Amino acid sequence: MVKRLAVALWLGAALSAPAAAFGTIDGLGQHTEHEEITRAALVRAGLDRETLDSLAGRKGTFGAVGAPDRPDRGLLGEAAAHCDGGDHLDIAGYPQDAATAARALEACKAWKLKALGDAVAAAGRIVPEGTRAIDDDQIPEYIGCVFDGSSGRAKCDVLEALGLAFHVGQDFYAHTNWSDAAAPDQGGPDNPPGLGHEGAAPWIDPVAGPGGAYPGGLISGCFEGIPESLHCTYGAGLDRVRHAVLNKDTGRIDRATGAAGPGETPRGAAHGNFERAVAAAIADTRNAFAHFEAETLRVYGPERGALILCAAKADDPDDCR
Repeated sequence: MVKRLAVALWLGAALSAPAAAFGTIDGLGQHTEHEEITRAALVRAGLDRETLDSLAGRKGTFGAVGAPDRPDRGLLGEAAAHCDGGDHLDIAGYPQDAATAARALEACKAWKLKALGDAVAAAGRIVPEGTRAIDDDQIPEYIGCVFDGSSGRAKCDVLEALGLAFHVGQDFYAHTNWSDAAAPDQGGPDNPPGLGHEGAAPWIDPVAGPGGAYPGGLISGCFEGIPESLHCTYGAGLDRVRHAVLNKDTGRIDRATGAAGPGETPRGAAHGNFERAVAAAIADTRNAFAHFEAETLRVYGPERGALILCAAKADDPDDCR
């Protein structure tokens, strides 16, 4: 009875949770968008099936990339984990200035860079310093990774940190106006301007590091709770740029090719914005994984680093010996 009650409470939280990101579940209007983006990005990255399932998620699971959307993970309200809260418009009386909005998105970038650094740091425990052998105790075998925020086996910690980095990188494109078409009908809190960029944003690319000039006009949506109609307002019922207005969270994606169908949110359905956001998110995820690989080789050297990467990608560490 206690277990059934716990499950019911968990499901209730999931059902009431906001669509705070590209979709994670298959239902409630979502189509496992985070999973499909991750799989499309890493289809040629050399990850074995069970490892990719653990990272990207599979039917009935969130996976590492979906962990920030788990109601029990504690990150649904963490704006930096989803690139929320960076709203600003140059209109009279707008309650958040440009500098404050930029700081919110700088925090999103810092979240991504820290997660990638954490992945590299955890990877070193797979092949301990001074050895040339994989530590089997650091590899999941019969019991899979949990991704609940607690540190455990090194490979699970690597996958969880990569999932956090991929998730926030993908949400950058779903929640900001970076890739939105700069169409002539845009303007104002209900339809803010888009920047119209193609592909991944250099500003949030880990190769560029923490520096780099903040992109002019870059914003994300305000999210402070549900229903969104009761939040993110100011003055005489005036709306801030809300997540509900700006997000491109849902639509169909082919996991093999990355091809995206029409978006299913108002912003995503307009001007091909969902398709553009998905393409940029796939490129960003691919770049982030390549950065993890390069940093692992740089930090641990070519021999140890290559063994670490092999064990991180393989389902069976014996395949790396």
